[in-house]
Amino acid sequence: MDDHDRPLFFHMMEYAAKADRDVVNMVSGNPDWEPPEAIRTGLKRYADGEVDTFQYPPSEGLFDLRRAIADREDVDIDRVVITNGAGEANYLAMAAALDRFGEEILMADPVYPYYYKRTGMLGGTPRLVPIDSDGTLDPDTVRGAAGDDTAAIVVNSPNNPTGGVYGGETKRELAAVAATNDALLISDEVYERFVYDEGSFGSALSIDADNVVVTNAFSKSMAITGFRVGYGIFPTELAESARTRHMLVNVAGSRPAQKAVLDALEATPESYYERNRKLLDDRIDTFCDGLDAAGAAYTRPQGGFYVMARFDGYPGTLENAERLVDAAGVAGMPGAAFGESRAEWLRFAVVTPRAEEAAARLAAYFE
Repeated sequence: MDDHDRPLFFHMMEYAAKADRDVVNMVSGNPDWEPPEAIRTGLKRYADGEVDTFQYPPSEGLFDLRRAIADREDVDIDRVVITNGAGEANYLAMAAALDRFGEEILMADPVYPYYYKRTGMLGGTPRLVPIDSDGTLDPDTVRGAAGDDTAAIVVNSPNNPTGGVYGGETKRELAAVAATNDALLISDEVYERFVYDEGSFGSALSIDADNVVVTNAFSKSMAITGFRVGYGIFPTELAESARTRHMLVNVAGSRPAQKAVLDALEATPESYYERNRKLLDDRIDTFCDGLDAAGAAYTRPQGGFYVMARFDGYPGTLENAERLVDAAGVAGMPGAAFGESRAEWLRFAVVTPRAEEAAARLAAYFE
């Protein structure tokens, strides 16, 4: 696991931007497609609003947005807290777990580095658990790793970086492992709109348990990563402390961003999400075809929009990721940033219309 204080995402994006050649940037998961039409029209209407609409919203989020989320997820509205993206929702959940339940947080290896770094920032100990062949955690493996010090088990489905998808039964088993050890299951479901194997995904909200937190956001599904509108759904006994911590850290979230998201929730047809999911599925196919031509091993994601690839004799170090920028004109993430188990791999985000071109460049470089 990389020990840089500053996440490597920023380093690689800056390195690619400063390159003295054209680079296909596949570092970060910034969607390149249009947001729902209601996002743009909603913001335009908002700009003409009364002065009071430019002031603080309720700290826990606009009531109507929380109600819309609660209705969609079939939960009590008091459990819903609007956050500064899914990142803050995960932070609040991990903080609650470490406050009440233990000192150690279990997570998959490979892992989205922010989980690892947040745990340390909060004074906890991250413990990486090797994934199964499908890119997800095996409940039996987690059961063997959990113990009295376990505060939470964190899962991300669809997963970044592996593309693995957790089904409902797996999450139910993981929640039971967490309950046995007086811990939380924290389920980050921010990529739920991008599942390519129908029926493979199951939300942790389907679990009838009081030790489950679900986090999500509209950043990826609505292509608005800059709006920072996410949410956490907490057990009733933890919701108040989450609201308090959120208020002390942020005071409140952005009122116009929340209102635009509410407009989009009410007006956006399912076809919007289906179209973007198909777009990404096609790009993944094309990119993976290029990886075949490059002689790479890779994992075709079941969900999300990241592809991990391994090139013989070319480990996924920071130096090699930089070399790909300079020599091949393709910017990805070093696998070593995600944990020990994928240190030989590189991760590429297919949220670019140039995915086919990137694959061709990789094939030419590694031929």
